[in-house]
Amino acid sequence: MERAAFEAGLARDGFGETVERSLAAGEATPEHAHPFDARLLILAGELVLEQGGARRAYPAGAVFEVARDARHAEVAGAEGARYVAGRRR
Repeated sequence: MERAAFEAGLARDGFGETVERSLAAGEATPEHAHPFDARLLILAGELVLEQGGARRAYPAGAVFEVARDARHAEVAGAEGARYVAGRRR
């Protein structure tokens, strides 16, 4: 998905906050939860989402959501990961 279309969808669906983040190769975030719904577009690299005992890899161009209060962890792929995330409170 292209970034402009992704951001238009965020606005349409009530995701009022947007942030861009990067993780270095192999960098991990420990299990956590957010007080908001999140929708992410992977801009470069790969991000692995660990949630509910399952792992799923998202390459550049992939879009996925993490529901408010859902416990999860993230690990960047071998080339790191860069993404833009919308937040809906």
